[in-house]
Amino acid sequence: MAMSKRRERAAVGAAEFKARCLELVDHVRETAAEYTVTRHGVPVATLGPVTKSTSSAFVGSMAGSVLAFDRPLDPIPGAWMDNDGAAD
Repeated sequence: MAMSKRRERAAVGAAEFKARCLELVDHVRETAAEYTVTRHGVPVATLGPVTKSTSSAFVGSMAGSVLAFDRPLDPIPGAWMDNDGAAD
């Protein structure tokens, strides 16, 4: 059963966050809770669980993403700008 409803984030003031930071981080790790850190009532940061990526390896992560590249050394069509801003 997938959860479609987003959890409410508890608001925590910056001073309280500073005093309870490690406790809040442990709570997030254990329960996947989310917090919004505020400063003078204005949201400035969020604290929440890290989502795991589907691919952990950098090398090979783009495999199969190029559909066709038959002649890689041919110039790319279109106008290009050189360093002084003039079109070639």
